[in-house]
Amino acid sequence: MAMGNEILRKDVVPFAAMIVVVCMEMATSTIAKAALNSGISTFIFMLYYNFLGVLLLLPGFLIQRHRRNPLPITFSILSRCFILGLLGTCLTMGLGFQGLKYSSPTLAAGISNLMPGFTFVLAMIFRMEKFEVKRRTWQAKSVGTVLSIIGASIMTLYQGPTILGSSSSSSSTSDLPQHSLLSQDSSKWVLGGVMFLATYLFASGWNILQTATLKDYPEQMTVVFFTTCFGSIQWAIGSLLVERTVDAWKVQPGIGMAAIVVSAVLEPLCCKNITTFCLGTKGPLYVAMFKPLGIVIAATLNLVFLAEALHLGSIIGSITIIIGFYGVIWGMSKEVTILEPTDILCESGTVNGTSPLLHK
Repeated sequence: MAMGNEILRKDVVPFAAMIVVVCMEMATSTIAKAALNSGISTFIFMLYYNFLGVLLLLPGFLIQRHRRNPLPITFSILSRCFILGLLGTCLTMGLGFQGLKYSSPTLAAGISNLMPGFTFVLAMIFRMEKFEVKRRTWQAKSVGTVLSIIGASIMTLYQGPTILGSSSSSSSTSDLPQHSLLSQDSSKWVLGGVMFLATYLFASGWNILQTATLKDYPEQMTVVFFTTCFGSIQWAIGSLLVERTVDAWKVQPGIGMAAIVVSAVLEPLCCKNITTFCLGTKGPLYVAMFKPLGIVIAATLNLVFLAEALHLGSIIGSITIIIGFYGVIWGMSKEVTILEPTDILCESGTVNGTSPLLHK
């Protein structure tokens, strides 16, 4: 019975949780795009929903701090949360929205598929992943990461003939990326691409640092609260420098206000907490692998609920992503079974009280 509960907590719950995160991220992006199209400032939109997110996180933070024997909040932990806020809000989200302004969602979707590769490389640099070419588990994770990137790129760049559904309903929308690409100024398009590259590199770094922080300070709600709080303060300073007019700070009732509330609930309150839980349970590479899998989920939802056409490129890409995803998951599960007891202690951070990232 205990073994079954452990499997449920370690495997089933993180998998289901990351699927939920992907769906919530797609919902957040959709409503945020609608709000930005209505004329609300990007800076003001992000500022308001992040500060509202801080208020929503406050009760959970206070409850955790009033538990018996809470861990002390040290300057070192606050410093890490400050850096996490800078990475997660100002750099990742700020550059992402600005890149979207200069280019298109199509380019963002394509470049986001590099995140598993970025995360895998950073995890090896910071010794969260061991560089063991001869080990089958390392080979499975490496090949699986590459296959997921290739599959997601196929889904993004290649459409192919229609397999299911009517091509007439999607033909007009499929022409939009090419049209928008041709109408974009080439220098701004390149700048947008560079911003997206930086966005997902910083997002990978956020995953790595968040995982290391949780191993040293396993109070999830405290870490998420201070990370969101510092990120909101940093973004507020930037907003004050950019938005000088009073009218820009006003939000009229409608899609803008609704998007702020929904985004605050879905992003800081739900997505950050769930992602942080999965980072602490499964690690940064596991979380990053759901980025290309999100494209498969989006294609499936579009086929079922919007009756959009399913093309050959989507099928080939989905199969490639699923094979790659399974390879990574298989490699990670086999690694747990072959670790020596001392390795498990080091992995959990119980030896010397430090995480592998900080071992010298």
